[in-house]
Amino acid sequence: MRQPSLFQITSLTVSDISRYLRELMDSDEILRDVWIRGEISNLSRPSSGHIYFTLKDPTSALKCVIWKMNAARLPLILQSGMAIEAHGAISVYERDGQYQLYVDAVRMSGEGALYQEFMRLKARLEGEGLFETSRKRALPEMPQRIGIVTSPTGAALQDMLNTLRRRYPLAEVVLAPTPVQGDEAPPALVASLKRLNDLGDIDVILMARGGGSLEDLWAFNDERVVRAVAASRAPVVTGVGHETDFTLSDFAADLRAPTPTAAAELCTPDRAELFEGLSSLSTRLGYALQAATSQAAVDLMDLNHRLDSLSPLWLVRNDRQRLDELSSRTEQAINHELRMQHSQVKSLQTRLASLNPFAVLQRGYAIVSDSAGKVVNSVQQVEQTDQVSIKVSDGTIQTQVIAIQGGGTHGENG
Repeated sequence: MRQPSLFQITSLTVSDISRYLRELMDSDEILRDVWIRGEISNLSRPSSGHIYFTLKDPTSALKCVIWKMNAARLPLILQSGMAIEAHGAISVYERDGQYQLYVDAVRMSGEGALYQEFMRLKARLEGEGLFETSRKRALPEMPQRIGIVTSPTGAALQDMLNTLRRRYPLAEVVLAPTPVQGDEAPPALVASLKRLNDLGDIDVILMARGGGSLEDLWAFNDERVVRAVAASRAPVVTGVGHETDFTLSDFAADLRAPTPTAAAELCTPDRAELFEGLSSLSTRLGYALQAATSQAAVDLMDLNHRLDSLSPLWLVRNDRQRLDELSSRTEQAINHELRMQHSQVKSLQTRLASLNPFAVLQRGYAIVSDSAGKVVNSVQQVEQTDQVSIKVSDGTIQTQVIAIQGGGTHGENG
């Protein structure tokens, strides 16, 4: 490629020089096909699928990019602290005017010093039982006081406070400020944990910080900090870095959250869910109270009835009713008896009427009696010239026997 002479141009724009350097590097055979060895730091995987990181050694650092297509073909999962050899081409990112390695392949060149230390310390502490699941404690359902160990100026603190305020404003928050990065961070973290535990009434402790490289998070891999987390009287929830970041403090904690915000969510109930639960309990209590009241009313009525049944007044009322019933039955019996006797009297009257001789007179018959008043029922009881009385239906006829004539079974008299 023909390279333009710089001496023919009095001045260049930033874009011109960046483009010139890019073309210069792109034409260099060594820079177009190079393997570079270093340790990964500041690893980032945005949603685009590309991977960005820095390769460094003790004195220098190089920006690196792996495009999404090449990232999908990587034989290993890159992590901060790993020592690798990256293959690709060196070129210029014109917008920022910086050169960087566009990686198309990677291979392990041995674990980095920090990663080696991480694995060594993890194995030793794990062997001591500091990471055992049986040591993990359950978090309180409704903590009254929540301790926070973090930087007072970091965004993680505000994220946690906002979350706690939104979800569970009843809890009191106690901040134990501490640096979270650098050489002074490990002893400060240990001291902050101790201060909160010395208070004696902290229900749960949140230890958190925002994301960063393996070096940025290294304070949470410090053995002193890990042992302080494991020895904490109050349960500890860690929220260090991003979701893919793991520290030794996470393994020692009672619960590990992927972010500081998630740590605040895990240690508190949701206010909306509490309100919903209270509403449900209130409804159930109302139903239970109504049922209890109804049952009590039924029981009271039953007792009242039982009391009435044992009352002398109740007995008097019962006897009074019984007397009314007997009186009614007696009256009915008397009326029945009267009706029966009345019927018998009428029957006797009818029979008597049928036997009454005066009733016979109505049909044209008469009763004859002699002067002594004796009924004459035979011709032999009278003689000629005897005075007799003839009783008819409407009176008596006085007459004299003129002649006597016998009939029927009787003979005639002269």
